[in-house]
Amino acid sequence: MRISEMDVDRVVGYFKGKSILITGSTGFLGKVLVEKILRVQPDVKKLFLLIRASDVESVKFRIHNEIMGKQIFQVLKEKHGLEFDNFVKEKICPLVGDVMHENFGLDTVKLREVSKDIDVIINGAATTNFSERYDVAFDTNVLGVKHTCEFAKKCTKLKMLLHVSTAYVAGEKEGLITEKTFLMGETLRVGTHLDIEIELNLIKDTKRELRASSSTEKAERKTMKELGLKRARNFGWPNTYLFTRAMGEMMIGHLRGDVPVVIIRPSIITSTIKEPLPGWIEGIRTVDTVIMGHAKQTLPFFVINLDLTLDMIPGDMVVNAMMAAMAAHSEDHQAQIIYHVTSSVLNPTPSSLVIDSMHRYFVENPPCKGRNGERVRLKKMRIFSTLARLRLYTAIKYELPLEMLRLLSIALCGVFSRRYNELNRKYRFLMHMIELYAPFALFKGCFDDTNLERLRMAMNKDDQINNGAYSLDFDPKSIHWVDYFYGVHIPGVLKYCV
Repeated sequence: MRISEMDVDRVVGYFKGKSILITGSTGFLGKVLVEKILRVQPDVKKLFLLIRASDVESVKFRIHNEIMGKQIFQVLKEKHGLEFDNFVKEKICPLVGDVMHENFGLDTVKLREVSKDIDVIINGAATTNFSERYDVAFDTNVLGVKHTCEFAKKCTKLKMLLHVSTAYVAGEKEGLITEKTFLMGETLRVGTHLDIEIELNLIKDTKRELRASSSTEKAERKTMKELGLKRARNFGWPNTYLFTRAMGEMMIGHLRGDVPVVIIRPSIITSTIKEPLPGWIEGIRTVDTVIMGHAKQTLPFFVINLDLTLDMIPGDMVVNAMMAAMAAHSEDHQAQIIYHVTSSVLNPTPSSLVIDSMHRYFVENPPCKGRNGERVRLKKMRIFSTLARLRLYTAIKYELPLEMLRLLSIALCGVFSRRYNELNRKYRFLMHMIELYAPFALFKGCFDDTNLERLRMAMNKDDQINNGAYSLDFDPKSIHWVDYFYGVHIPGVLKYCV
């Protein structure tokens, strides 16, 4: 289907009669995707949900509790009424498996059965922990993509492989960042070359050495985290998560063969703006850490340049873009296209807008009360535009008093040691969290979304925004950021995450 022929009915119609394999369906975006497909296209043939578990019954239990039991499916439940459970049993096919294993760990019989039926693969499985162990992140974000590509080649009627990545694979680039693919071995640091096989062997050798020296599990975890960060920074990425995501994209380009591939790169994904429930979100995500820290008054300071743009996009808009992209490029065997699902070019959000909206919301809607029922007055968060300024401030305000407390405790035979350890642990955790999020809060680039704009232009604008019971809107220009943050996102975080 050519992009010039796109409209909402064609996109929704594309999923009729299709069998779709989805990895990562237990994640936030995965749930939004599963719900949307089932709601707008009840004639989809099957959704194969690959989920890590010990057996089929355990997978069914996880689907019932971790997916269908969530509030996002309330609209779908109301639509089907008493037939909801039967509808789910007819459309959802549980698969016991894991992207970390070849053939997803499926036995020969199951592999043959499934590979004959799959029309579309959506790979949303990933570990998104910024400071994950290198081996764990590599297994899922790199080898998981390799196994998905190899599985895709075995699907005899496959029309499309869609992979969800992140726009921040660009690392800490500045200026306009284009929708271009990563070549195998490409890095962000001049003069370096990446060999994924060497990285895999480095992980294996390090783990072998650790176990030979009888290292504790805690020591192994610490070493593997440090190794991931060291390797990421060696090649120009700020953390292990983004480094392994970039390697995953390289794997797709290297192994896809003639399988049509679309790579979706969202920026910071936030709560749903419209469907099926405005403000629905699961888990405290990047920007929500700051929101909740301010609400609970546990985050007295943060590093963010208020003059820079914070690129965010609601989860339902990401899913709408995914569906449109699948319909547009299905069976296009030349296709390997990148879509930035972002907002910083067409509707940039100043960081100051987010901070101001957050503070205004909690001043007008105090999140907690004192012991006697009185409203607690929130202190405004202290903002630093660079990590250097923040470190100088914290050295004087926190580290110096902590050191004095430590010395006093030593002089008094450890009388304050418990208090010192508690305060020091909280302070170190706070600083660690801030440094993890700093690359996003201080990001100086903006994401070109020319490819996605072409897709948007091909869609009927009125159709996108309102097509009866649902929309396929993925135009960031339709977002009024102040209204969204104040009236949708922050209330959603408080309702669904607290």
